[in-house]
Amino acid sequence: MKALLLVLNVIQDSQTRAFVTMVLEGAGHRVVDAPGSAQAQLLLNNGLEPDLVLSEASTPDSSQPDAYRKIFESARKRCFCLITKMSEQCLRDEAAALGVQYFLNKPVTRFDLESLIESVGHTDVLSGASADTRLRSANGEAAEAEKRPGGRRAEESAPAVPHIEELGGNNFFLAASPRMLEVYRQVKLLADIDVNVLLLGESGTGKEVIAQLIHKNSRRSREKFLKVNCAALPAELLESELFGHRQGAFTGAIANRAGKFEQANHGTLLLDEIGEIGVQMQAKLLHVLQDGQFARLGAQETTKVDVRVLAATNVQIEDAIAGGTFREDLYYRLNVFTIKVPPLRERREEIPYLIEQIIRRAPAEMRNGFGPSFSYRLMDAALLYDWRGNVRELRNFVTRTMVMRDSDAAARELEAKLTASSAGLREDLVTDVPPTCAGIRSIVRDVKERTEAEMIRNALEVFGWNRRRAAQYLNMSYRSLLYKIQQHRLKPWSTAAPGRTAQGVSSSRLKVY
Repeated sequence: MKALLLVLNVIQDSQTRAFVTMVLEGAGHRVVDAPGSAQAQLLLNNGLEPDLVLSEASTPDSSQPDAYRKIFESARKRCFCLITKMSEQCLRDEAAALGVQYFLNKPVTRFDLESLIESVGHTDVLSGASADTRLRSANGEAAEAEKRPGGRRAEESAPAVPHIEELGGNNFFLAASPRMLEVYRQVKLLADIDVNVLLLGESGTGKEVIAQLIHKNSRRSREKFLKVNCAALPAELLESELFGHRQGAFTGAIANRAGKFEQANHGTLLLDEIGEIGVQMQAKLLHVLQDGQFARLGAQETTKVDVRVLAATNVQIEDAIAGGTFREDLYYRLNVFTIKVPPLRERREEIPYLIEQIIRRAPAEMRNGFGPSFSYRLMDAALLYDWRGNVRELRNFVTRTMVMRDSDAAARELEAKLTASSAGLREDLVTDVPPTCAGIRSIVRDVKERTEAEMIRNALEVFGWNRRRAAQYLNMSYRSLLYKIQQHRLKPWSTAAPGRTAQGVSSSRLKVY
């Protein structure tokens, strides 16, 4: 019987990674993708025990010729295959001296992969258990360690990166950044606690997806999950939509009708854009949240329901309360537990995963002839762009690119937007630079530097400014991180001047997390 392997695929080139995954999964093997060494190390440290690790010898731009070393150290007991260029013979000799067993040349072919798998399959590395069994076992051990008193810390028991959870209807939850992994951890904490949750975040960040994830992981998961867009209906219709009406309650009410609260009885109800409803409607909603009772429009008797309410808004609630447009008592009734969903520009490491998932889930006729991911140029532009419309804007852009089948035009579109936004920022900053055109290379370099500063500060803040742990997460040396902190003049927010970043730019203009 043919041995099926569990393969960790650490290839940064998305097209090569997708090709390798397609060939191996087509042969029945189980493949776990990790487009970077940091993600691969996190998987290995969280209990993944692959039979084979496939890794590139260097990054595509050759800026890290020994990027494979840390992965090899973490997977020393596993079969390890290094993918090198024909011109990297010295690097191959060095890797062989370290103990690397297998090598492939770029570009990787199907024949090379089949020969490699056959060679690995004849070694004694396999324990006889299937790849899926070993993967489930590793995940189970990680979960049991988390449950035990004094078990691993939260960051050590985090789910594998990227964590993807299916929600039905082609919807999915994806977490690959520290902040989204923290959101996932909060959702798991709420699994057995039946409380109201307030979801805050910009439009398009995925608040509805988080609500579906909460419902799926709750004790109400077998019941209905319903959603009401509070901003889409006028007050009169919204009341009928939520609470229902009796026949003859108003013109056009030709029959009795149950509202969303009754329809979602024993389930979960998401009140989306709750910051847009009027004050009078807020008072009625507060009454329902307090005692679970309401009356249909035109009815005298009350109805009692058991509904878990989730609310979402992109409005700054504190400002709305101060301005008198949102009731403070309703806010505290909803705000039993708050989850803040970060915008996409503050979790850029998830962009490649999201793009691949959107492409993979698109209709077959749309994907035909397009490829599994973006080109290098287009992916670089996508990583640098701010995506003010967040995941919704990214999804629309990927769909449009697949329809047009012109990656170069899509890359030019994003590069033009990057140039415009960088030029706008330069106009707002007071500098000594003469008013001459710096050129596209200089502008892109500036955007890259700002992005680098954002990602470094984000990691530092998540790990409480523990520089060694941040350097490990960012897959860079401790000395390099110290240099970057000094270069970008980064400081903890508690020590920075109010209203300004460490770089002297107004935080309202350039906010770094």
